[in-house]
Amino acid sequence: MADRQGAGDAGEDLWERHAQWWQEGFTGGADAEYVEQILPLAAEHLAGAGAVVDIGTGEGQVARLARAGGARTVVGVDPTSAQLRLAARRGGGASYVAGDAAHLPLAGAAFDAAVACLVFEHIVEVDLALAEVARVLRPGGRFLFFLNHPLLQAPGSGWIDDHVLDPPEQYWRVGAYLVEDHAVEEVDKGVFIPFIHRPLSRYVNAMAGVGLVIRHLAEPPPPAGFLARAAEYVQAATIPRLLFVLAEREATEPPR
Repeated sequence: MADRQGAGDAGEDLWERHAQWWQEGFTGGADAEYVEQILPLAAEHLAGAGAVVDIGTGEGQVARLARAGGARTVVGVDPTSAQLRLAARRGGGASYVAGDAAHLPLAGAAFDAAVACLVFEHIVEVDLALAEVARVLRPGGRFLFFLNHPLLQAPGSGWIDDHVLDPPEQYWRVGAYLVEDHAVEEVDKGVFIPFIHRPLSRYVNAMAGVGLVIRHLAEPPPPAGFLARAAEYVQAATIPRLLFVLAEREATEPPR
C-alpha cells in the first residue's frame, strides 16, 4: 500500500517534480496496463473521430495514438511543462497546449471525442472539469473516461492474507468507498503524487448534470503482462484495477 499524507504540496508542483518518474515508468511500452489494456481500449473507441482532445495528456502517448488512428486534429492539454516539452519532442502529429481540465483553453463544440486517461483522480474541480468536457464536445461526441476503479481501488483496499482466522482466508478488502478522500501518496520511493478518491456515483451524477450520457462501461481484469510482473497480485486477478466509461454528449447545444 502507498503511504498516504495530507495534501500539503500543490498538485502541479508534484507533477512537475516527478514528471520523469511518470515518463520512464508508464510510457514508451514500459507499463503493461497501458500497452495491453488502456491503449487498445482507447484505440477502439476513438476509431472514426476526426478531432480529439486528450485531457491531461502527459507526454502525449494517447494523443499520438489518436493521431496514428486517423484523427485529423488532436490536441493534448496538460498543466505540466515538463510533460509538454517531452510530448513536443516525441512528435506524432498532435499539438499541445498548457492548461488544466477545469479551464480548457479550447473552443466549444470543437471535438468529436475527448479522452481523460487516469486523470480525474487527480483533479480537485471535478464538476468544472466535466462541464468543460461537455462544452468542448460536439453534440453526439464521445467521452472516453479511464479511472482507477473507485470501488475496488478505494483508500485502504487491498489483498488480505488473513492468518488470524482458522483456517486462514485470503480476500480483497474494500476500504472507505463512500468517503471522498484527498491525499498525497508515496507511489514509489521519494515520489509523492496527489490522489482524490470519489465514489462512482459522484462522477456519474456530475456527468449526467452536464449532458454526458453513459453508453458503455467496462471493468477489465488486470492484463497478463501486469500479473506477470506482480506475483503478489495473481491471487486477486478477478479484481479490476481499471474502470472505463464511454459517455456521449447529448444531441443538444453544448453549455456555454
